[in-house]
Amino acid sequence: MLMRVATLRRAAVVALVLSLISVVDAGASTFKTVVEPDAGMAQIDSAFASAKHSIELEMYEFNDPTIANILTQREKAGVKVQVILDEKYSGYNYNLATFDALKSAGVAVSWAPSGSIYHAKFAVIDGSLLLIGSGNFSAEYYATTRDFWLFDTQRADVQAATNVFAADERGNTSFTSPGTDLLWSPGSQSALIALITSAKKTLQIENEEMSNTAIEGAIINAAHRGVAVTVVMTYSSEWSAAFSTLKAAGVKVFVDHGESPVYIHAKAICVDAGTTHPETFVGSENFSISSLNYNRELGIITGDPGVATVVSGVIRTDAQGASAW
Repeated sequence: MLMRVATLRRAAVVALVLSLISVVDAGASTFKTVVEPDAGMAQIDSAFASAKHSIELEMYEFNDPTIANILTQREKAGVKVQVILDEKYSGYNYNLATFDALKSAGVAVSWAPSGSIYHAKFAVIDGSLLLIGSGNFSAEYYATTRDFWLFDTQRADVQAATNVFAADERGNTSFTSPGTDLLWSPGSQSALIALITSAKKTLQIENEEMSNTAIEGAIINAAHRGVAVTVVMTYSSEWSAAFSTLKAAGVKVFVDHGESPVYIHAKAICVDAGTTHPETFVGSENFSISSLNYNRELGIITGDPGVATVVSGVIRTDAQGASAW
């Protein structure tokens, strides 16, 4: 009963937002940054519900009846809805209920090629809006998980994501298209190292994993050349050695325990926030060998100062709520 009440309330919020929105304005601000769990999912819901022509969605984990219902309703309204869901590891079992529900409703849903992990979280709506996120559509974790979503209306990015989605449907797991500033995996490690290396004053990082020695080395080198480096993560014994190595190099490491105040699922890098040339990465890439070199992932590196302000502020606040390592 409580779950149904919460779902109804969320649906009411979506209806209210849609009553105020007619179309996605591709000529407006290039980016909108959505911070979870603070914002809730209404803006994501509304973006899907506003679709008039097409939705292309690629998702690692999908267990959200509200979004699944929106997709089926859009399909019934004549919108062309296409969905790719990950199948590797627990993906098949976790995503099966949503897969079956969408398929039975007539949605063109397919499993990602079985040879690759499809960890990306993105959607293209009406060929004019690209949603890039770090969060899965896992409703059970929404209230306690730190994630970022960017709404991107740059035409080159939107077209690039559309092209990659089509390639993924064909099973071409290595195809990428950079758009204006997209960062795809396989093959994103060098770009993230270059971003970290570009830091001159400050470097702020949130990630779920820390198991890539090349990334760790770039972070350490930044600290050694005098950059003020902050890393915020949720504790795991798997990353303890890396935390200690980073701390010894002068990195300020802050660790959450459990989900208090939030579980850090975000994957974000903010370079030189507050200066005239900030750079920010947000996406699905974890700091692991598989994520950066083998999985299908999507992120973005942007110099937009608005994105930097939001992401930098969130990382700073999360650090204040965590424990120093």
